[in-house]
Amino acid sequence: MLSKVKSMAVLGINAYVVEVEVDLSTGIPSFDIVGLGDTEVKEARDRVRSAIKNSGFEFPLKKITVNLAPADTKKEGTAFDLPLAVGILKCTEEIKVEKEDIAFVGELSLDGSLRGVNGILPMVIGAKEKGISSIVVPYENAHEAAVVEGIKVYPMKNLKEVVEFLNGDREIESFTLDINSFFDNVEYDVDFAEVKGQENAKRVLEIAAAGGHNVLMIGPPGAGKTMLARRFPTILPQLSFEEALEVTKIYSIAGLLPKGTPLITTRPFRAPHHTISTVALVGGGKYPKPGEVSLAHYGVLFLDEIPEFKKDAIEVLRQPLEDEVVTITRVNGSFSYPSKFILILAMNPCPCGYYGDDTHECHCSVNEIRRYQNKISGPLLDRIDLHVEVKPLKKDKYFEEETPSESSKEIRERVIKAREMQLKRYKGTGIYFNSQLKGNMLKKYCKLDEDTKKFLNEAFEKFYLSARGYNKILKVARTIADLEGAENIKFEHVAEALQYRIVDSKYWHK
Repeated sequence: MLSKVKSMAVLGINAYVVEVEVDLSTGIPSFDIVGLGDTEVKEARDRVRSAIKNSGFEFPLKKITVNLAPADTKKEGTAFDLPLAVGILKCTEEIKVEKEDIAFVGELSLDGSLRGVNGILPMVIGAKEKGISSIVVPYENAHEAAVVEGIKVYPMKNLKEVVEFLNGDREIESFTLDINSFFDNVEYDVDFAEVKGQENAKRVLEIAAAGGHNVLMIGPPGAGKTMLARRFPTILPQLSFEEALEVTKIYSIAGLLPKGTPLITTRPFRAPHHTISTVALVGGGKYPKPGEVSLAHYGVLFLDEIPEFKKDAIEVLRQPLEDEVVTITRVNGSFSYPSKFILILAMNPCPCGYYGDDTHECHCSVNEIRRYQNKISGPLLDRIDLHVEVKPLKKDKYFEEETPSESSKEIRERVIKAREMQLKRYKGTGIYFNSQLKGNMLKKYCKLDEDTKKFLNEAFEKFYLSARGYNKILKVARTIADLEGAENIKFEHVAEALQYRIVDSKYWHK
């Protein structure tokens, strides 16, 4: 007797249909699973056997052969437990009604209850794209699965419920959610209104948010670098539904989706410790999983004390910064994870932290300073659009009564207007903000008058700028112009952009 049941599996951040074929035949009782399943898939035999028995059904004492098609693709995880059990019960005719246009996903406990699995969101999206009209998921995954419209989601608590539902003995309504309610009250715990002073750093972060630029903050301990970085997501435009879906898919696959949060609606902010490994930063492993650069997708990756990070971990950031995607190749195949993030780096200017500070004396030797600063390679530094010096607020200024700082909402409104200008300008080009400009598009949209061009060329020679550095200045100048609502880049826009490019010359070129 042969039965076929549809299930879903994840490859990268996308899902594909797996057909679970179950064959019962006479012979010595056995239970074999073929089709490139990993250890967790192979162990499903014992879970399924116990779940069927403990749910009140008879487990067949026959030769059972299961094939997971396509058989040439590696499969992992425990999501095949439920379709395996359904396939066997179809063969034994415990399930009498044939429903072909339905997929099954879920892990079985020994008592027959269903446990949640990772990656439900991409699985449901994949099922919908493949024309499957319904999907059965564990009750624990109901909210996450119901985020996807256009497919019926049936959450179940145990195997017995699934059998009764398929046989028509139990009525279960498909589960739905009001998606709009998740975007109604998006709030942050922090705000730029809480930051005293630091007007220069706030200006740089506003430009970075408006044009999608990367930032390096240099300053002594306690100057407020981390405080500023943590408030940066609050001035970014709110995630669209499509962006929220993509971010949630990544967190679902990684098993990091917060409980009770079926859809991530705030920009991710990732701040890994400097002891992080290369694999944890960009993703990888035997069965590749997304790393921090992908978990920061459409959000912010903040690396504090960047010189303390391992050199190979820092250097591996170059590819995702340029390509906005991470491709990991293993024996099992290539996996691609998106990594469109804004990178914010923070560092002290020297080991003690006070080189160049007016209020504290630096005790580091010249060689110690150089050694410390050289931990960041020139090529990586060249990929950072904006460099800003963050100075500590003086004590007398801290306790002064002053007018309240601008709130994140006020800054965000200007950022949104600037981004709307960019979307209109680059419509149909595949470019969404200024930092993505390349090649001929840079020449087309960042034209300068003769005086401004001459000024920038002189700066190019004086400050030993690279071609990439030159282009970065043009992109930042374009963003500054957008924030002012200006159609053309003016001299003052380029001058301000250059100012944010040569801050590090105070430290690196003594």
